[in-house]
Amino acid sequence: MEKKKVTVPLVCHGHSRPVVDLFYSPLTPDGFFLISASKDSTPMLRNGETGDWIGTFEGHKGAIWSSCLDTKALRAASASADFSAKLWDALTGDELHSFEHKHIVRACAFSDDTHFLLTGGVEKILRIFDLNRLDAQPRLVDNSPGSIRTVAWLHSDQMILSSCTDTNGVRLWDVRSGKIVQTLETKSPVTSAEVSQDGRYITTADGSTVKFWDANHFGLVKSYDMPCDVESASLEPKHGNKFIAGGEDMWVHIFDFHTGEELGCNKGHHGPVHCVRFSPGGESYASGSEDGTIRIWQTGPVTHEESDVLPGNEPSGKVKAVADEVARKIESGLHIVGEGKTGETDKAADASHGNKMV
Repeated sequence: MEKKKVTVPLVCHGHSRPVVDLFYSPLTPDGFFLISASKDSTPMLRNGETGDWIGTFEGHKGAIWSSCLDTKALRAASASADFSAKLWDALTGDELHSFEHKHIVRACAFSDDTHFLLTGGVEKILRIFDLNRLDAQPRLVDNSPGSIRTVAWLHSDQMILSSCTDTNGVRLWDVRSGKIVQTLETKSPVTSAEVSQDGRYITTADGSTVKFWDANHFGLVKSYDMPCDVESASLEPKHGNKFIAGGEDMWVHIFDFHTGEELGCNKGHHGPVHCVRFSPGGESYASGSEDGTIRIWQTGPVTHEESDVLPGNEPSGKVKAVADEVARKIESGLHIVGEGKTGETDKAADASHGNKMV
């Protein structure tokens, strides 16, 4: 009997608690990067293509609910249950600043121009921190109708998007006035909101529905009922012809954007899927789960007979990047391949984890 072929993801271990948020950097001269937030209090940075572990940001004392990278992937930010958001050097892992809050911080996002950090959480207040003046008091945008779950920038940093944990809909704020200018109505609280790479669409997941909104005129473009309650959805960034969704059934579903037809279903997680995101080029997508793992799935027809954990994906020890080591890697042209075989250069990389290629 012929064996049934299944899609095999790159399985990224390292977190000891559920993975609740994933964020891909844009494509940079050094490739693209993936940062993960977990309830284990340690955000992790990975090579976005291979899933190889680069570093762990250590310093929080509570669960991490959100993490992100700036447009050049030089700095990272994290939002935590320890009542703080932290700014990190993504090259060295050093903490650059801690922004103190009065309650749990659930969401954070860098502005496109990288000058500001937006945060939101249980206080129902949006804060905008000036990253050029780290000790300055933040600008407050308050009167959110509920505890803030997600935040994002849009329209060249002129507007802010936010959704709430316990209130339906998505609110769009004018940055200059600090007022809500539009509300996208949903029947359930929005657990995931993503602005597409080309700025055309806002993708939301609320309960068992995934919706696509016009990011300029804010009208509803598409609405699809899902096979289960989904927590996260992401639109393919290059062609915009498919989207992914993950939720309580532990699977990652792929759908046709135009028709809503289910194109595929990836099984492998051992707990609900909390977050899914496409890579910036659309060639792969990542999922994070209650089971503590991240899985990176290829968009193309890559099939194998059984799933294996690739070597080089498990961290070992605290990361501190050393500039000389980074330079040595650049000179030697180190490249870690994700084919399930580890060469000498890969072993060298494993021995000196924590250095981002610059």
